[in-house]
Amino acid sequence: MYLFRPEYEAEIRGSLGVNPVTAILGPRQSGKTTITRKLGAETLTTFFDLEDPDDFELLKNSAKQILSQQTGLVVIDEVQRLPKLFPLLRVLADQQNVDRKFLLLGSASPELMRNSSETLAGRIGFVDLTGFTLDEVGVENLSSLWLKGGFPRSYLAEDDQQSYQWRLDFIRTFLERDLGQLGFNLPSQTMRRFWIMLAHYHGQIWKASEFARSLGVSEPTVKSWLDVLSGAYMVRLVQPWYENLQKRQVKAPKVFIRDSGMLHALLSLPGSEIQTNPKLGASWEGFVIEQILNRMKTRDYYYWRTHAGLELDLLVMKNGKRLGFEIKYSETPKVTRSMHQIIEDLNLDQFFIVYQGKHRLELEAKIQLLPVIDIIKENF
Repeated sequence: MYLFRPEYEAEIRGSLGVNPVTAILGPRQSGKTTITRKLGAETLTTFFDLEDPDDFELLKNSAKQILSQQTGLVVIDEVQRLPKLFPLLRVLADQQNVDRKFLLLGSASPELMRNSSETLAGRIGFVDLTGFTLDEVGVENLSSLWLKGGFPRSYLAEDDQQSYQWRLDFIRTFLERDLGQLGFNLPSQTMRRFWIMLAHYHGQIWKASEFARSLGVSEPTVKSWLDVLSGAYMVRLVQPWYENLQKRQVKAPKVFIRDSGMLHALLSLPGSEIQTNPKLGASWEGFVIEQILNRMKTRDYYYWRTHAGLELDLLVMKNGKRLGFEIKYSETPKVTRSMHQIIEDLNLDQFFIVYQGKHRLELEAKIQLLPVIDIIKENF
């Protein structure tokens, strides 16, 4: 089954129109190959899948000879498996009067492939592809998306048990195979413990010392593991915002498992058990943050916390404005004194209380109730 993804398709076409190279980046199994094959059916397309041993050996040994002969759209899937292609792609991208575009699919972020991606600076456009989002599945399926997560095979599974089993299998495959293909030979059992610990810290402040002590390794080691999971789109780090205020502010990032369904699998919650679990609020917060950031298409986001207890779940800078978001798993949230203090301290242009209800209301100047289901309608 293919779920139509018009916004992503338009973004990819737009990038292909202006760049010799376009990279679609996102977690494994998020639908990169599926959407590419749909687009590839519209034009002359050649596919190379670097998980196919034959394609891998071809490009490993004869990349220049093979790629220089291609015309039309040339797709290279799982490109992070062969970093030495990037300098060659730079040369081919600079060739004049050649009817050829490259579309690269990868499961590692530009930061994780820094040396490789920098080679193509000025020649490459990036499209970040996530799993399914609320605007794609429809607001009537909000609960299912939250519980199962956005990975296509998890969300589209016939029932909760099949969805849960797929996620467990994904975790095992990621640890035992995918990390190695990304170039990290880390012990899978230790990484499993680390990933599960991160799930239990979901929505909390990163404390490297606690993880290092529990796992019996150094703080730089656990930090490097965190960077790997972040670079592979499994974890989102929300950095702290701090400025010159007369307040002591927290300066360590918050840690979230990016996909809510994967979080629930790591917590051994196969169905709706999260609704009676202590991580309920944190799970909901992470899910809503992902929907907001996907809608806003921004990298300029933070959280804010003071040592005195003031906290803002999400601060986004967009079009010269400062937008604050407080996320509540509630149908009847209220304006509090701390909200006024946050608006004043951070000089917010708008404060949104994102909640489960259905009514969009202006509670006070600069403070709005925003239903979760209205995120997909909001232009912010």
